[in-house]
Amino acid sequence: MDNVIKYITGFFTGLASVLMAVIPVSILWYVLTAGSVFGIDVIANLTSLVNGFGTGGFTGLVVLVLVMSFFVKK
Repeated sequence: MDNVIKYITGFFTGLASVLMAVIPVSILWYVLTAGSVFGIDVIANLTSLVNGFGTGGFTGLVVLVLVMSFFVKK
């Protein structure tokens, strides 16, 4: 059972690292070509995310800290 859990967590860790590598490339693609990536407007989505944290007040700050804790290596 322990091996299965390690396998699943390893898979999702690898998937998250691939997706985190795609984000800067998609931003660069949007800046250079002004075209969406896979039909997704990356800049608008990031702007909306940052605005959501900004207008959330204290709750937005708490959520931002929680989200950032997922990306900090321990």
